Order: sequence, then structure tokens, then C-alpha cells
Amino acid sequence: MQKKIIFTLIILCASLLSFAQHSRIVSLAPSLTQSIYFLDAQDKIIGVTSYCTIAKDDKKEIIASAVKANLEKVVSLRPDLVLVSGFTSPEDIATLRKFGIAVEVFQSPKSFDEICKQFIRLGTLIGDKEKAENIVKESREKVEAIAAKRKHGKAPKMFFQIGANPLFTVIPNTFMADYIKYLSAENIAKNLKRGTVGREFVIANNPDYIFIVTMGIVGKEEETVWKKYTNLAAARKKQIFIIESDIACQPTPITFVQTMEILDKLIKP
Repeated sequence: MQKKIIFTLIILCASLLSFAQHSRIVSLAPSLTQSIYFLDAQDKIIGVTSYCTIAKDDKKEIIASAVKANLEKVVSLRPDLVLVSGFTSPEDIATLRKFGIAVEVFQSPKSFDEICKQFIRLGTLIGDKEKAENIVKESREKVEAIAAKRKHGKAPKMFFQIGANPLFTVIPNTFMADYIKYLSAENIAKNLKRGTVGREFVIANNPDYIFIVTMGIVGKEEETVWKKYTNLAAARKKQIFIIESDIACQPTPITFVQTMEILDKLIKP
């Protein structure tokens, strides 16, 4: 009986710890930083990367570039939680945990559904699961409304470019592929397992729309290049557009909806 009680207490303590509300958070991923702002919990953030642009005016401590974190600096801030993406090295994660710091890893989501689940998980970690669930519910409703409107129309062929040298495109099993899916469009890269393509591939598949994720001046240069291919349906119909990377490439429920709304306006009924 005593052993049973002790075991129950251990399980209870573990459960309480897993749902502990963290108040000193270091975020090593721009999308996670953005999500915390969407949850109005930015006061809990004490450290971010140089690419967390949403936090640039709040004088948060910069403790990492896009690739590498300054672990000594992270530890010195005494965080009770460090949020990392799947790009953070296992060695860095192990080092932080050796210092007794809780580290939560958020792998790159492969779908809108995974984005929503991760957002609720994050909301739980920072103590506002209900707010996260409400945001997810509203986001799902907006995405489903756009999808329902597009469901019975003709499926336009789409090329979604996210890199220039080499050309790189959105492929299946990525959350960005869900933009195309919910718009009832056809991804010309739907059969590819790797995102690297050549211009010949795009020309051969003749997309009705080309969307280029912003890459600074390179994005504008790519737009100019594609417009020169007058045999392309997208060029002929003037359906080549630039999409903001700060929105389209950020896997959060809110930015996913924002991107869907932009694409919905640009794609003809």
C-alpha cells in the first residue's frame, strides 16, 4: 500500500512538473518567439536570436544567430525554459540540460495541423493553454472557410519558390505545401522528394501561378527573370507574385492564415 502511494505521488509530481508555467524563457527560433508574442506572453522572454525580428524593439538579450547559440550567455541568463527548433544541435541541447535547464524541442511542422498542435503545446508550457486553443480554433475556421470556397473550382498549377541559387521549391510533407492544398491548387512539385529544381522543370510544368518568397533584391531579380519567359502561363497572365517570408515561412496558426488570405486574394476565382 505504501509503495502504491509513493508511486502515485511520483506520477503526480512528474505531471505537475510537465505542466509547470515557465516565466524566464529563451527562444532560439523566430517562429517560437513570434508565437509567444501572439500569446501576449513576451514579458516572459529574456533571450532571443538575432533573427527574431518581432522582438527587436523590446531590447531582449541577443543570445544566438540563426545557426549557433552562445551557450555561456544562455546559462548566465538563468532561464527556466529554452525553446529550440530541430535545427539546434543535439550537443547544444545536451549541454543546456546538463546545467539543469529545461529544453523543449519543436521540430519543423509538416502540416497546418502540426502547427496548431505545437502552438497549443507552447501555450501549455507558458501557462495559457486556453488562449492558444482559442487562437487555433479561430485559425482553423478561417482556413476551412477559404478551403470550402475553393473546393469546387478548377485547380490552377502553382510553383512556390523559396530559394534562388539553386532554385528551391515547396514539396509535399511540409507545412507550406498545405497552402497549396487548402487552395485546391496543384503543386507542380507534388511528386518530388527534394526541393531543388531547374528552370527547365518549371517551364516544362508550365504553372499558372508563380509565388516567390522574398529574398531581398534576389526576389525581385527572380520575378524579372520569370517574366521574360513569355511562353509561361504565369508570365503571360501576369500571375507572378512576391510573398513576404516573415509571414509565409513562419509556422504559426496566425501567419498561416495571413498567408492563406493573401494567396486567396491573388488567385483568381
